[in-house]
Amino acid sequence: MKQEKILIIGASGQIGSVLTHTLSDIYGDINVIATDIRQPTDHHGHFEILDVLNTQALGDIVAKYGITQIYHLAAILSAKGETMPMFAWQFNMTSFFNVIDVARQFKISKMFFPSSIAAFGPSTPKYNTPQATIMIPETVYGISKSCAEDWCNYFWLKEKMDIRSVRYPGIIGYQSLPGGGTTDYAVNIYHKAVKSEPFECFLKADTALPMIYMDDAIRATIELMEAPAENIKIRTSYNLASMSFSPQDIAESIKKQVPDFSISYNPDFRQAIAESWPASIDDYEARKDWGWRPNFDLDAMTADMLAHLSEMYSKEIVHH
Repeated sequence: MKQEKILIIGASGQIGSVLTHTLSDIYGDINVIATDIRQPTDHHGHFEILDVLNTQALGDIVAKYGITQIYHLAAILSAKGETMPMFAWQFNMTSFFNVIDVARQFKISKMFFPSSIAAFGPSTPKYNTPQATIMIPETVYGISKSCAEDWCNYFWLKEKMDIRSVRYPGIIGYQSLPGGGTTDYAVNIYHKAVKSEPFECFLKADTALPMIYMDDAIRATIELMEAPAENIKIRTSYNLASMSFSPQDIAESIKKQVPDFSISYNPDFRQAIAESWPASIDDYEARKDWGWRPNFDLDAMTADMLAHLSEMYSKEIVHH
């Protein structure tokens, strides 16, 4: 069996940092090459500085390590992207095509590209959003994801490039900090709860959004990538669902374990972004085609987040 050599682009980000550790556990440190624009402080294994806009540098790394799979996770996210729309558009699309070009040149066997619920828009059915539906996103991030999905499908149809994708909901994890998205509040809220600090939320109390726990998001990604090619029927991007909740719901879940926790609401520009997205997702195809099932609901996630963060903060206090 051919030994996989996996390249992760954007390995220091919220998803990339956790995915790198998990893939290293599965395939071995020697077979996972992490790259990012900045050197991480705590990376073990192979790491290379890479500006994904530099196609030559990207190709050099692929050639140097004999890469067979690429996970392309580098992007300017929703909230951050709205503060610099043209840069976000150019970065997200140029980096995507650079990876495609290098994947084609070096005959990469499989590529992972993350899409997002941001690819949907206000005209998309809001509840149980179907796999195939109206997609008119209203953020640059969402527009770039929606376009790239169609290109993934195009390259499959024209060249049989095996590019796999899921539309991530908001991702919540203790392992890493989020990077400028609209669902970031749902990570930050747990940090405040553990530190016994009040939390001011940038969304309204009843704004429900689809979310997923990091452990489930990583497992979904790897299960999709390890599924036989004939099982992959959707060549744009798979809907992926786990749970849906509002800030009020997550606050109530936290209060079951931290009764004194207090939350206030001060919606900003991210409220409009959230309102343009679905509140819940129908992921029937992912379940049918490659056996997707989430393990965590809201209360299970809350228990796990609070336990891990409490441990992390107590260690930090000991160090100081």
